[in-house]
Amino acid sequence: MPFISNSDRQREQMLEQIGLSMEQLFADIPAQLRSDLTDMPVGLAEQQVMEAMALLAAKNHVGLTCFLGGGFYDHYIPAAVGAIISRSEFYTAYTPYQPELSQGTLQAMYEFQSMICRLTEMEVANASLYDGGTALYEAMMMALRITGRNRVIIDDSVNPIYRVMISSYTKNLSIDLVQTHCIEGIVDRGQIRARLDRNVAAVILQNPNFFGCLDDLSDIADMAHEVGALLIVSCYPISLGLVKTPGAMGADIATGEGQCLGLPLSFGGPYLGFMATRRQYVRKMPGRIIGRTVDRYGREAFVMTLQAREQHIRREKATSNICSNEALCALAAVVYLSVLGKEGLRQTAQLCADKAGYAFDRLCQIPGVRPHFRTKWFFNEFVLDLPSDATDVIARLIEKGFAAGFPLSRYYEGMERCILIAVTEKRTKQQIGMLAEALESVL
Repeated sequence: MPFISNSDRQREQMLEQIGLSMEQLFADIPAQLRSDLTDMPVGLAEQQVMEAMALLAAKNHVGLTCFLGGGFYDHYIPAAVGAIISRSEFYTAYTPYQPELSQGTLQAMYEFQSMICRLTEMEVANASLYDGGTALYEAMMMALRITGRNRVIIDDSVNPIYRVMISSYTKNLSIDLVQTHCIEGIVDRGQIRARLDRNVAAVILQNPNFFGCLDDLSDIADMAHEVGALLIVSCYPISLGLVKTPGAMGADIATGEGQCLGLPLSFGGPYLGFMATRRQYVRKMPGRIIGRTVDRYGREAFVMTLQAREQHIRREKATSNICSNEALCALAAVVYLSVLGKEGLRQTAQLCADKAGYAFDRLCQIPGVRPHFRTKWFFNEFVLDLPSDATDVIARLIEKGFAAGFPLSRYYEGMERCILIAVTEKRTKQQIGMLAEALESVL
């Protein structure tokens, strides 16, 4: 009689409970991509199991040189980030409702808010937003509450993933979303002005935008304010070491994705949204706000403040449903920014911009490759026209060891030959040259 382990019995019992076979359980995975773990011999030592799993993992594509962007970027993460956030004191997702027990966590969140304010040149910031997309949605809802209006203008140069998220969240709400179309990679002022009226709560823009193009949005802020609307700007925090900030442009709310501040790509998360605004709007903000005060002995202390906005007090009257604690991701951002400092952040931003400019010039020398937009004002990301379908070219470059870019036809009609390429401080001149040679050979 063959030996049947306890794990085998448990597996069979679980499958019986859900009414599926092992084959049915994994039916959605194409057969050629499956690894049959049921062939693993019984009774292997831990070391042998780890070696077998390592061999299976080695079949995946690894070691691709990354030129992918589109909102998530391959930046260098100093070793100090992982060392500090791995300390056991921070291994909790519990919200610090008891300040007498949570001063370290509360101070980390307070420092995060302070750094976001300095980065964006805004007056107040919160903590505990999920990611850049939901942060932008929360900013939009905040603008609706502030103005009492229900129309929002959003440009198609805003990250299309964010726009899909906003559309999904508002599908059953009485919100009039009006989309404008950028021209040559930047916002068309004429379209914005034509749609601005006293029913508009906010104009939502992005800088650098999804195509990497840079724009000074100060004039649009003035247009919006003339009719009592707010300007919401989604930004890329690394770029703020070099380019004009949302606050300096006159934005009322700034949001963004904090993944580039010390968080790895990690196949999609967990990531970190941030939001900052003017002091006059602080009571309309969602999420948590940490304040600094003193205890009865005059010692510095940190507490959660303005909690009346939270659902655990206001329940159905709460301004937002945000309830998870993003403190560990926020701590990573705090450590990252502390290690770099002001000058280090500026140097990182400058490296990204300079290397992207070099890559742009180098790739445009390839026959048949040309810039898609006339503007050359971009940060670390740019769009190129290829002589053939970008999706096919990208697939062939993966075989040569490059995650070469993002095919814009996935979100934009008529851009089948357009590729979005991102260059961070991690990419070397040699890697850019090798990408150019590989792209030329593929074309």
